[in-house]
Amino acid sequence: MPIEIVAQSRKTQGTGASRRLRHAGKVPGIIYGGKKSAATIELDHNALFHALRDEKFHASILTLKLDDAVEQVLLRAVNMHPWKAQVQHIDFQRVSADEKIHMKVPLHFVNAEVSPAVKVSGGIVSHVMNEINIRCLPADLPEFIEVDLAEITIGHSIHVGDLKLPKGVEVPLRAGENPSVATAQIPRAAIAEEEEAAAAAAGEAAAVAGAEATPAASEVPAVKQQAKPEAAAEEKKGGKGEKK
Repeated sequence: MPIEIVAQSRKTQGTGASRRLRHAGKVPGIIYGGKKSAATIELDHNALFHALRDEKFHASILTLKLDDAVEQVLLRAVNMHPWKAQVQHIDFQRVSADEKIHMKVPLHFVNAEVSPAVKVSGGIVSHVMNEINIRCLPADLPEFIEVDLAEITIGHSIHVGDLKLPKGVEVPLRAGENPSVATAQIPRAAIAEEEEAAAAAAGEAAAVAGAEATPAASEVPAVKQQAKPEAAAEEKKGGKGEKK
């Protein structure tokens, strides 16, 4: 079902007028594109703020009811207050049924839990992208692009070229460009634990090898000490005296 939003033409312009609109619970905006000239608009803040929380609002053809007319538009820009939950300004672009549009749509990742990377190797899957830029006719605009992770293994990635795109949808890339969408790796903590365990095992092996190479004290042969020449001469002289 198309998402509808209601707006009114804005009669006054300028910084002061926009500030007064915000104080009155309104959001200043603009609608442009197509064969019509740009028009300044105003919208109810609360209704717009809640609509912006819906993912579909950011990647769908919207039905904008402006005064007594209806426009098919895309959300193009939203300016938020630096610290308040307040929409400061919003831009919409008109779309034509026969003209292709460029749009960023979200990526939905599925089946990571049954992939060999996670189920067999205990790894994790990291999302390199969360949205992707596509080109298509308005009627072919998808709400999201699905990324199937069922076959991903450790050390490998899913690339844009691996995605199954809906009919009529293409991803504009430069020649030779094929960026990663998701990668599978072993967690760093697990790698550190394996390295510590390997280092400990190597230390134990070295200690055992050293102990085996060193003979026990009982196995060391006694070394016969030779008397010094002076001591031997004294011993010989003393022996002769006793015979007298």
